[in-house]
This record gives sequence, C-alpha cells and structure tokens, in this order.
Amino acid sequence: MRVSLLDRSRTRSGESDDEAIATTVDRAVRAEQLGFNRFWTAEHHAVPGIASAAPTLLLAAIGARTRSIRLGTGGIMLPNHSPLVVAEQALLLEALYPGRIDVGLGGSLGFTAAVRRALGRTTLHDGDYAAEVEKVREYLDGRAELTVRPNVGPPPVFMLAIQGGLPLAAELGLPVVIGGPLFRDTTATDSYFRNFRPSVTMPAPYVMVSVDVAVAETEARARDLLLPEAWAYADSRDVGEFRALQPLEDVRRLLGGAISPKKTGAVNDWMTGAVAGTPDQVAHTLANILQRTGGSEILASVSIYDRHDVTSTDEFLASLQNS
Repeated sequence: MRVSLLDRSRTRSGESDDEAIATTVDRAVRAEQLGFNRFWTAEHHAVPGIASAAPTLLLAAIGARTRSIRLGTGGIMLPNHSPLVVAEQALLLEALYPGRIDVGLGGSLGFTAAVRRALGRTTLHDGDYAAEVEKVREYLDGRAELTVRPNVGPPPVFMLAIQGGLPLAAELGLPVVIGGPLFRDTTATDSYFRNFRPSVTMPAPYVMVSVDVAVAETEARARDLLLPEAWAYADSRDVGEFRALQPLEDVRRLLGGAISPKKTGAVNDWMTGAVAGTPDQVAHTLANILQRTGGSEILASVSIYDRHDVTSTDEFLASLQNS
C-alpha cells in the first residue's frame, strides 16, 4: 500500500501558530525517515485553527530539511492566484529540489466572504477554473507566450476533486485526489476512469484518496481521537471559522451539552467519512477504500489533538507500505 501524508498545520488550543509550523516541518522530516511516499501541505487563508496559508513557502523550508520524500501542495487554490505566479513558485521549488515536487491544484475560493474580498476573488464563473488550470500547465510546460523562470523541467500536476476537478482531470489526463463523499460513492471515480484521456505525462489514470485517519488500541479510542477535528468541522458551520483543536475532554463536555441537532449531525457526518480503529481495522478499511475506488495511494490526514497520538498513527501508516 502506498501512503502519503497531508499536513494542514493545525493548531491546538493554547498553541501558537509558529509552534504549529515548526511541528509540521519536524513531522515532514520524520515522515521521510519512516518511508512515506509524499508529504503535502495545504492552503487556508486567515483560518484561526490552521497556521499555514502559503504551501509553497512551507515546502521550501521542508525541502531544506529533507532529502528524498516528494513534497506537494494539497493544494494551491488557483482562484486566489495568478497562474503565472503559481507556475513560477512551482518551478522554483523544482529547481531547488529536482524530481521531488508535486503541484496539487484546487478550485476553492476563500472560506469566508471577508477572506474572498481580501484575496480579490469573490466569484468563480463557469469555465474560469479550467482555463486557469490550462494556463498554469502552459507556463509549466513552456507552451505559453513567455518563458517562466527558472526554466527547468515541469513538476507533475495533480487535480483536487473540487469545483469540477474530477472530470477536468479526466479530460486533461491528470492524476486526481478525491476525498469525502467521493470515496464513499464510486460513481464519480468510475466516470474518471471511463473518460480519462491519456496524456504525455500520465498515460493511465491515477487516483489518490484523501482520508482522515486515527489508529489506537481500540476502535472506541481511535474514534475519540478524531472528535476534536469533527467538532471543529461542525462548529465552523455555526461560527464561520475553523478553530484550533480543543482537548478531547473539552469536546466531550461540549457534545454532552445542549447542542443543536444540526451540529450533532455535522459531527456524525464528518466521523462517517473518517477511518478510525485498531491497526487491523484501519489496514482493512484503507485497502477496501483503494479497491472500491480504484485508487493507487492513500493521502492521510491525521488531525488529532495529542501529538503523541499523531506520531503513533503516522508510524502505523508507514508500516503499511512494508507489509
């Protein structure tokens, strides 16, 4: 089983943003030592519970501390950026760390109206995203009207299956990253395989499945480990911001209080899409997910309050590649 990690630089209650960033870099170093295939970082703007807004800058720091693990953007939200600048940053990373860079592209706008206004993009019209993806590829491949510097070979492009990214990946012959409802309902991935048009860089379809994971000695304990992230997801729908992870005991108290059925449903919905259990249970479930979706790789997000439990889950996931 091929397994990679997605790290969103999640903060914990009482933890500073710079501590979270430093932990992400240290985790990437450990991920390379454990033998993971890739280490990806994400883009989230002005989110209280996520410290990193600039995945390419963070990858530059991680690349300086690692030697072989692939480094990727999971992903760059293209509506927020000029395609030229995206290509320039990707090629600079490729020049610094040749053969190790993945360019994951997504089509989401900012999380709140204020963020969207600050980024200068409040709407996304039909066709805009596809055109901007193609422009990035033209710059990377040297097919544009100007030559982007540094002039090095292009890193591979991955599409995130948001904002129509899945059919677009099939049309352009690109690998795709799916998550959430898409790995539970394989209709969309079946369409990707059926409609995939081979390209020079990708002769066959390739699917990475992004999933939240926790491993513990019992299934109940593993599910408990994910409750802080589930609560943050549900709470964001009420407060309009994604807050730092809170201790499990605090989340249990909140869940035991007078919360709305809507919020309870949001917690349960998030948990349904996660993978939590004993080592044997998680190994079986991940293998089943790959089999059902036709996926070739797991992109695991381990968003747990206690960082010791994050490390334990990382170590187990790494062991799957050698089993």
